[in-house]
Amino acid sequence: MSNRLLEVNNLRKYFKVKNGNLHAVDDINFYINTGETLGLVGESGCGKSTTGRALVRLLEADNGEIIFNGDDVLKKGRKEMSDFRQSVQMVFQDPYSCLNPRLSIGNTIAEPLEVNKVYKNRKARQERVRELMSIVGIEDRLINSYPHELDGGMRQRVGIARALAINPKFIVLDEPVSSLDVCIQAQILNLLKRLQNELDLTYLFISHDLSVVKYISDRIAVMYLGKIVELSDHNAIFKDPLHPYTQALLSAIPVPKLDGNAERIILKGDVPSPVNPPQGCRFYTRCIYAKELCSKETPELREVEPERFVACHFAKNLSRTVN
Repeated sequence: MSNRLLEVNNLRKYFKVKNGNLHAVDDINFYINTGETLGLVGESGCGKSTTGRALVRLLEADNGEIIFNGDDVLKKGRKEMSDFRQSVQMVFQDPYSCLNPRLSIGNTIAEPLEVNKVYKNRKARQERVRELMSIVGIEDRLINSYPHELDGGMRQRVGIARALAINPKFIVLDEPVSSLDVCIQAQILNLLKRLQNELDLTYLFISHDLSVVKYISDRIAVMYLGKIVELSDHNAIFKDPLHPYTQALLSAIPVPKLDGNAERIILKGDVPSPVNPPQGCRFYTRCIYAKELCSKETPELREVEPERFVACHFAKNLSRTVN
């Protein structure tokens, strides 16, 4: 318990829309230990990015607790939030739209240093900027270049350097490699892992790509329609998924089988509307194992094995090994 950097309790975020409330994040619970990477995975629209933005208070949560270093972030005032934002940063999905096209690379990286008044003079700031560029693998000659002059991978390195500028402890990585070529993805993932080891960073890594999440994550949380349905060590989830939705996701990963008998779970129907989600289990309308209980009672995310959590009434009976 003492090594938990972040703990989220009953976090909820709804958006008002024409037909009611869109249940983007609906009473989720998880924790992240110091120095680890928690992968958050699920289909588009399941609430992953909303969760990440709520953690850093780019979006204001409707309910719940976000405990960071023992303090509830949601109770902090403006002055306290300034200190919090120096400890928590975010790297976004699109490495171009999140950069100001009018600022050079050097000025982009220097901006958080100026805003937080970390250095008293320009020379010290410039030295820190060059140091950050070196750390993330940006050549010094690019300091006066602009975002449109760089490729996607280099832009993402700029975003990472900017996030590291004020020495954060925790970084939310929101689909940081999804818009990059595969070879560039590998470079950025290796960079993130190296930085984590060297700077003692803690990550929330948000992605829809299970292969990427498996590579970088220590534990994985699977999200469906605003709910976390399974949370476990990444090896356990890939070897023996307990929730039917997790099983379906993993079966969709293209894996070569010499016997040609790879089993693929095809989910029936469409994802229900987050404005009017099903009563009981959110997944029961598409679950091949669903029973009457599933349509009436919402399963709690409970610990069924040490450090293995699943939200399914019949999870223990559905365990199956994925080769």
